[in-house]
Amino acid sequence: MISPNESHPQPKPVRDSASEMVEIVLPNDANPLNHLLGGRLMHWIDIAAALAAHRHCRNYVVTASIDHLDFLVPVQVGDLVILQSSVNRAFNTSMEIGVKVWVENYIASSRQHVSSAYLTFVAVDRHGRRLPVPPLLPETEDEKRRFAGALRRREARRSELEHRKAARQQ
Repeated sequence: MISPNESHPQPKPVRDSASEMVEIVLPNDANPLNHLLGGRLMHWIDIAAALAAHRHCRNYVVTASIDHLDFLVPVQVGDLVILQSSVNRAFNTSMEIGVKVWVENYIASSRQHVSSAYLTFVAVDRHGRRLPVPPLLPETEDEKRRFAGALRRREARRSELEHRKAARQQ
C-alpha cells in the first residue's frame, strides 16, 4: 500500500500474494453428467486470482482480462478443487495473476491438473480510478520464469488487442 508520503510503493515478494482456495464440488455445481460446470470453475478461478491481487496491492481490484482456458480433465461431484494463485508480475496499475487448478479425489488419493489461467487485474479506488501497485520481487527461479513470461504475455495481449481494433475499423 502507498502511504501519503510515499510516491513509489516498496517491492513485495511473490510469497506475500500466494493464495490457496479449496472447494468441494456439490450437485449444484455440476451438469447432468455430474461434472463440474465450466462456468463455475471460471468463477472460482476469478475469485482465487482476486485473492492474490488483493494481497499484493491491499486495494480494491477488478478483473480486466483472462487468457484462454482449457479444461484438461473432468471434475466430478464430490471431488475437491484446489486453486493456487499468485502474482506473476506487477506493472503500473495492473498485475498478471497465475492460477493453477487441481482436482483431488480424496477417496482414491489422486490429484490431477485441471486447468491453468492467467488473469489481469487492475487496482482501483472506491470510485474506480486506477491506483499504482507495488512492484513484484521474484525470488525463486520459477518466480523469475513466470515474471519474464508475464511480460511476453502482456505484449502478446496488447498486440492481439491492436489487431482486433484494426479489424473492427475495416
